[in-house]
Amino acid sequence: MSGHSKWSTIKRKKGAQDAKRGALFGKLSRAITVAAREGGGDPGANPALALAVQKAKDANMPNDNIQRAIDKGTGAGSEAEAYERITYEGYAPGGVAVLVEVLTDNRNRAASDVRYIFSKHGGKLGTTGSVSYLFERKGVILVPRESVDEDRLMEAALEVGAEDVEVQENDYRILTTPEDFARVRDGLREAGIEIEDAQLTMEPQNTVPLDPSTARQTLRLIDALEENDDVQEVHANFDISDEVMAEVAG
Repeated sequence: MSGHSKWSTIKRKKGAQDAKRGALFGKLSRAITVAAREGGGDPGANPALALAVQKAKDANMPNDNIQRAIDKGTGAGSEAEAYERITYEGYAPGGVAVLVEVLTDNRNRAASDVRYIFSKHGGKLGTTGSVSYLFERKGVILVPRESVDEDRLMEAALEVGAEDVEVQENDYRILTTPEDFARVRDGLREAGIEIEDAQLTMEPQNTVPLDPSTARQTLRLIDALEENDDVQEVHANFDISDEVMAEVAG
């Protein structure tokens, strides 16, 4: 499990996202709006919209909010909002590669904000292609270990098309191709398996181990990026040992 995945899991369990639910709903609404604009307002015929809606439901976003976001994208009842997808690439302290996925209605503002955050926290914004080759898009599904027997999960996951199942301290981590992600997620749910988290993400092909000092710097940079309104997702290839993570998150 990459360090960024560990940190995201720790923050979720500590309730950090609940404290910022308003900001989270704003990001989720924007993702729904863009998906609806690009592929239509029917989740059944638009996989990107279906995923965005599922993420919103997982975060307990009200159905009315979800529908309003779809309507904004399709132009139903209001003018469609014009957001642009941009990916920024850069480096965190310690040479950590960072991908920043943005949805923005102001390219100049987003570029300025992202560049400032990297600079403020000891990082550096890179050029297009500078780090993206270090990542591969994958579906990642987390299942609590105490919720299911390992053999049963392995059998169920492979039966519905998972690529791999990793056994971690507290969770099983199931990997899929992007194309098979929704089928595997839904298949596990139909099999009665509890899912803690499910998302499409950029998996690093290699990782950079961090000491406590560099880990703190890097996590401050990641947190600052994730708090920006235009930023949808942040991916990084750092790895932090359990001992260092316990010290940093304590």
